[in-house]
Amino acid sequence: MPAQQKRLIFCTAGVLSLACALGTAAAVGTQLWVRGTILCTTGALLVNATGPELHKFIGEIQYGLFSGQRVRQCGLGGRPFQFSFFPDLLKIIPASIHVSVILFCTVLIIFALVGAGFFMFNAFGSPYETLHGPVGLYLWSFIACSCGCLIMILFSSEVKIHHLSEKIANFKEGTFAFKTHSEQFANSFWTILVCSLVHFLNALLVRFAGFEFPFSKSKDSGRITGAVDLMY
Repeated sequence: MPAQQKRLIFCTAGVLSLACALGTAAAVGTQLWVRGTILCTTGALLVNATGPELHKFIGEIQYGLFSGQRVRQCGLGGRPFQFSFFPDLLKIIPASIHVSVILFCTVLIIFALVGAGFFMFNAFGSPYETLHGPVGLYLWSFIACSCGCLIMILFSSEVKIHHLSEKIANFKEGTFAFKTHSEQFANSFWTILVCSLVHFLNALLVRFAGFEFPFSKSKDSGRITGAVDLMY
């Protein structure tokens, strides 16, 4: 492949990596990871609410990795409540999983920036040594893609398996009990998915530029090595 096309491919991959780093950093600071509705089961059972009356007992909840807000509806109008995970909710959430998600987000941002830098270096400089050449580009892309996948798996398990929304909804609620009515992942969560796909695409772009996958050896090199061994 001509040098100009390779330079264009590396520039494209570098820009995509930089955009992923900035997008992940922006996603971490938002409250748009999960959106849902919560049902005040205690209030609904007291008045035996059904049909349209049930909407008076359905509130809203949304949260991210550090904070969020909920609006509780118990038949007397909405009452908003702001909360933060640190240190308010540490006792009721799976703290190890939650901290791991934040940690992997940090690693994803770092390696996305590192990958962007090395892609630009390979585009406008002369690659040298292993970590500056194709093997390094595969390595940074693989680490960033793996971190994105781990973030989605861990956060999904925290929300779905550990019922994070219900735990948040019932935080400091002694009289009323709340149950998750509906929940879905919001924009920030899907941003991580897009970033993971982008880093996988970057690895394909490196392969498309004409570089072999790491640790792959051609048959000719194997034959030459074998011939040399026989000589000794």
